[in-house]
This record gives sequence, C-alpha cells and structure tokens, in this order.
Amino acid sequence: MGEGDAGAGADGWERAGRALREAGLPSGSLVDRRALSGGTYNAVEELRLADGSRYVLKVPPPPTVPALAHERRLLVSEAEFYRRAAAVGVPVPSPVGDRHDGHLLMTHCPGEPWGDLPDSEHRPLRKELGRLVARLHRVTGPGFGYPSGPLGPLAPDWRTAFTGMYEALLDDARRYRAWLPRPVDEVARTARTALRALDRVTVPRLVHFDLWRGNILVERTEAGPRVGGLIDGERMFWGDPLADLVSLALLGDIRQDADFLSGCREAGGVIEFDGPARRRLALYRSYLYLIMIVETVPRAYGGERVTWVRETVAPRLTAALDEIGRGADTPADDGS
Repeated sequence: MGEGDAGAGADGWERAGRALREAGLPSGSLVDRRALSGGTYNAVEELRLADGSRYVLKVPPPPTVPALAHERRLLVSEAEFYRRAAAVGVPVPSPVGDRHDGHLLMTHCPGEPWGDLPDSEHRPLRKELGRLVARLHRVTGPGFGYPSGPLGPLAPDWRTAFTGMYEALLDDARRYRAWLPRPVDEVARTARTALRALDRVTVPRLVHFDLWRGNILVERTEAGPRVGGLIDGERMFWGDPLADLVSLALLGDIRQDADFLSGCREAGGVIEFDGPARRRLALYRSYLYLIMIVETVPRAYGGERVTWVRETVAPRLTAALDEIGRGADTPADDGS
C-alpha cells in the first residue's frame, strides 16, 4: 500500500484509536499495529482488534511535506474508487466511517502482493484480472479528471482534463528542477502533438492508474490462487480506460499479455490498438514515467532509486515521446 512513519509510540496508538472511535469501532479493543510498506506517499498500518478483525489505516503526510500538484486529498479519491469498484463486484477494501480526508480507515483485503508465480498460476490470474478490470471500466463518472479536485473541478471533456493533468506535472518538474532525459519544454511540445487523439474518449470511466503487481493482492484458497483485492486506488481518475493498461504492464507492453487481454475482452472490455489508441497509450506512458521521475525530488529518494529511475524508467519515457513524435504528422482519426 504505502509507506512512511506509521506513528510510532503513544501518538501512533492514539491516532489509531481516534480513527476507530470516529468510525464507531471500539478503540479499546486495539491490540496490535503493524506498519505496511510498498508505496511511496502515505503512512499505512494494519490494525488488529481483540476479536481478530483487521483494518488498514492510511494517513497522509503533513501539508508542509513536498508533493506533486495532484497529490492533494488523495484519500478522498481512494475512498471514491473503492465505493465505485465494489458496486460492480470488484474485490477492494471497504471504507469505514465518513472521514476520508485526514485519514482513511478501511477493511483488510485477503492475500499478499502479487509476486513471482509459475505459469500454471500466473496465466489464469492474469485472465481473472482482465475480467475485473473490464468491470471497473463499466463505471462512469460525472466528468473527467481527479475527483478530489486537486487541479480544479472535473472537466467536460477528456482533452481538457488530461491537458491540465499533464501540464501540472510539467510544472512540478520545473518547480522541483527535476532531471529529465529531455528538456521539459521539449516534452511539452511533443505531448501537445498527440492531444487531438484524446477527443475519441467521450465517456469518463473509472481508471485506477496504479495497477502494478504490488497493488494486486493474491489470495490462496483451496481452489487455487485468486485475486483477493485491488488496493491503493488513490491515483484514480475519471478518464480513458486505456490508461490503465500502462501500469498493468509497467515498463512493458500490454499487447504481449494475451491472458489479460483475453479475460478483459471476454468480460466485455473494449481494447483497440489502432493508430489513435497507440498515440493515447504512448501519451499515458509518458505521463506515468514522468511521475516516476519527477517524484524522486519531493520524495528525496536515495542514490540507488535515482539510478534505477534514470537507467530504467527514463529510457521508457524517451521511447514513449519518440512514439508520440513519429505520429505527429499522422491525422489522429485515420486509424493507422
């Protein structure tokens, strides 16, 4: 989920007890707290009560902590994602209580983050995941963009919303003087050449945008492994479902994941890889890889992480920008 200071000592116990009380749960039955790791922004811990029930408490850093522009009120978006996903039968945590800004208390999902699995388990799980993602993308929203409003109100069209999201991230790069493999103004010019392809997206749909394996829990049952939950929905937005394919094949190519695509299509998911779709995918890849690079500054990552980002993520960003550039002279609606 996330990582950070889970609130060691008496202050952490008081914070956890307060969250339980506000949710109508018996704070006096709290018997154990365990910090969870795997993310990069919020402090997250598992709470165990005397009756054996388990909850997860997520708390954002203080507002004085450096962050990207869209990283405000993330927990509001996360709670919204869980409510909407649960309504279509996708396994997710359930928010507990009504407060989802200062903290988010939620039920615990079974399973562990997706690790290395043999093909006999990996392939059917990817197919199941495809079916679940197709369900997510049936959910429609009231407008385009981030629902918690960090960049302003929802937009009436996807091009307007995503342009604002992309420009806010480039402003972050300038503000933090982040290293990029190409000058930020060049990145901006390249991205603008693909924006016309966004006009094909006319319905705002639920997009998780962070479905890498660490955010997919695998539960082992007598019948075999299954997806136990999709977690960390804090980066969700209303937009183009094609954008989810980027993190689902992080640093790779979703077109090589035949099992996922098969499951998604079997469940009614519509996935196309024509010319406009490929340009949109390249644009979304560049957005995610920009986030991964720019966030190294406000997160104050150490040398090894920065080296990995520059050697592994930056070439993928460059490749995405090159793909966008190659399609710059091709009409966005030609289907080539």
